Amino acid sequence: MTSSWRIAFALGAVIASIAGPVFSSDDYPTKVIRIVTSEPGSTNDLVSRMVAHGLSASLGQTIVENRGGISPEYVARSAAPDGYTILFFGNAAWLTPLFRKMPYDAERDLAPISTGCSQPTILAVHPSMPVKSVKEFIALAKARPGEINYGTGATITGPLLAAELFKHQAKVNIVRINYRGTGPAAMALVAGEVQVMFVGAGTAMPHMRAGRIRALAVTTPEPSPLVPGLPSVSASGLPGYEYTSFIGFQAPGKTPPPIVNRLSHKIVQVLKSEDVHSKLLQSGVETGGTTPEVFAAKIKAEIEQWRQIIKESGLRFE
Repeated sequence: MTSSWRIAFALGAVIASIAGPVFSSDDYPTKVIRIVTSEPGSTNDLVSRMVAHGLSASLGQTIVENRGGISPEYVARSAAPDGYTILFFGNAAWLTPLFRKMPYDAERDLAPISTGCSQPTILAVHPSMPVKSVKEFIALAKARPGEINYGTGATITGPLLAAELFKHQAKVNIVRINYRGTGPAAMALVAGEVQVMFVGAGTAMPHMRAGRIRALAVTTPEPSPLVPGLPSVSASGLPGYEYTSFIGFQAPGKTPPPIVNRLSHKIVQVLKSEDVHSKLLQSGVETGGTTPEVFAAKIKAEIEQWRQIIKESGLRFE
């Protein structure tokens, strides 16, 4: 080999080592895919298992791994960026770092794949509360500052963020009471331990039908088909209020784009299937399904919204 060829060969090796391996989605997958999500029995778990079943048929064996609240940190910091570990989690994954120091950067260390589903959040009160509308509830809360308690899980979740956004915009002082999870908090509302809660439709509907809680409004900008006849918070007492809780699929931050795009395509196919759509609707969940770019834009917009709220209100969670 001549010296010029040796130099060319060495230079090529250096460039290859810098560029890293070339990935092709055509070769993917060759082993089991894991969907990492929160605790068994949750909405996250339900949707994860339906998607895993669909992906197993189109891509290969896909399993669900329940890691609870540490799921985002695990995927962002510990999982290989090879498409074999997927996170399915709500906005706590990208909003928690705004409220407390976390060992990952949500926009850098997690790669959006697709939205998975959204669940309308319902503003509900205990039946003993003398209010039947959002307007009446705000008036009562202003007349009794610091006396009305709301229930929530101990971590940063949709119901907590919906409540804090409501407090910020309505300028009311309702007091947060922590429970071990959203389920126990909902049972506390049923028992009258707390007077109000922002609760997911899937959790709320059985109690609403039984008359154990009174629903005042949904937090989405428009009424939801899941709860016909229930107005939005914005239209019934707090103009401009909007909170939509959506859950999505993400991969470790350096996962190759061809693999992210393939996963997105396959996941959207599963979510748009009639069988999955109808089953989730019956469970109080509306299916999603977007491109990585659309999901990334949603995440960015929500992060900016909450940065502004934190700046204005000084809101912090321990």
